[in-house]
This record gives sequence, C-alpha cells and structure tokens, in this order.
Amino acid sequence: MDNDEILRSHGEALALFGTRVHAVRDDQWDGPTPCTDWSVRALVNHLTAEQLWVPRLVRDGASITDVGAEYDGDVLGDDPAGAWDRAAVAAVAAFAERGALNRPVQLSYGTQRAGAYCTQMMADAVVHTWDLSRAIGAEERLPDHLAAAALREVEPYAPGLSASGLFAPAVEPPADADALTRLLCLLGRRP
Repeated sequence: MDNDEILRSHGEALALFGTRVHAVRDDQWDGPTPCTDWSVRALVNHLTAEQLWVPRLVRDGASITDVGAEYDGDVLGDDPAGAWDRAAVAAVAAFAERGALNRPVQLSYGTQRAGAYCTQMMADAVVHTWDLSRAIGAEERLPDHLAAAALREVEPYAPGLSASGLFAPAVEPPADADALTRLLCLLGRRP
C-alpha cells in the first residue's frame, strides 16, 4: 500500500472499531469476547492502550523503554468510549504528520518504518472490530477492502503467531471463504 492508502485504511479501521465501542451497552463491559482471556472492557482497553503508544513512538521518537509501563493497566477510566476516542484521534494524527510514515519506530521486535507499524495497527483494529462485534452482538461483516488489507498484512507472519501463545492455532477456512473469514481462521477464530 502507498502512504495515502495506509493512512486511509488505518483511519477507517479505527473509526469502525470506535462505532463498536460506542455501541457497547453498560451491561456488556464484563462480557466475554472471542479473545478468551479478555472481557469486552479488556479488549477495548488493549486497543486503546495500543493507540496511546503511537504518538510517543511515532511523533516523539520514544523507545519501548522510554514509555515503560505508562500504558499498563486500565487506560479507560470511567469513560471507556471517550478514552478510546481521544486515543484514536491522537494515533491518527501522529501517523498523519508530514513524513511520519517514513520515520523509524522502535518496537518490541526491532526497528521498523512507521508505515509498517501503521499497517500492523490497522490489521489489529480490523480483527478486534470483529471480536468486539461478536462479543456485543453487532454486525460482524466488515468492509471487504479492510479485511483484504488486513489479510495481506497478517499472512506473511501468521504461521508464527500461534507459537507466540497470543493466538489460537489456525483454523481451516472453507474453500469459498472470503478475505475476512480467511483472516479470522488464520488467527484461530471461528467465524
């Protein structure tokens, strides 16, 4: 993807996740998600914390060590949707700064171009939008172009994901599976 497409898809994925966050009812925050270790609140907290890292790493040039445990624990407070909105806006703005996608970013697995980091964040938001949708009973179909972009991002490193312990083993998709179904199966989800 070129830089404009990276920014568009990232912004669209975050906006889509945000619509699901705003759809969470008060009685759903403690409910389960397809991410077996996370409740709805923990899932939203995870993605919110990820967005909080973006300005520090991309705009400020901070390292993982510099940020440390700043975003560990609860980042949602008493206003989960508002916390998400603020974090998402800040992440989109940091990636959209002139030249930001070409900056080096220090991540847990090494230094990468911020454009690659942005694409990874988009893919994560797409997958977790589906997770949140399933958890709260929202529409699970996602835009085909976002699912295809996330699948292209994840396919090259998917075989190592289940070995990390963070993902369930891949599931065999149906022969006629669309991009979203293939993505979810690759990540051990059962659509």
